[in-house]
Amino acid sequence: MAELTSQTPTEEPQGLVLSPHQIILRPLVTEKGMHRSTRYNAYAFEVNRLANKHDVRRAVEEMFNVKVVHVHTLNRKGKPRRSRLRNSTTKAWKKAIVKLDAEHRIDFF
Repeated sequence: MAELTSQTPTEEPQGLVLSPHQIILRPLVTEKGMHRSTRYNAYAFEVNRLANKHDVRRAVEEMFNVKVVHVHTLNRKGKPRRSRLRNSTTKAWKKAIVKLDAEHRIDFF
């Protein structure tokens, strides 16, 4: 009988593959983010909406040469805005909070 093979994580991913510079759009440097980075060694980034947690982990480890412990992602909804008689919304975006290993750090400045 023929055996069924399951897909392993080491196989090449199918679908769209983004480079690290396409995944991480910019770091979010805010007062809350700076507190989080000094106290918990966690950093926030605006990431591509198509990227998942595994993509974000791979991109941060490649770009900054650090060890990632875990990744949290949040989908942020656009806010309603009004200009004269026209109603619109700001764009929706994705935020990733990346916690690093205790011996690694990222310096933005």
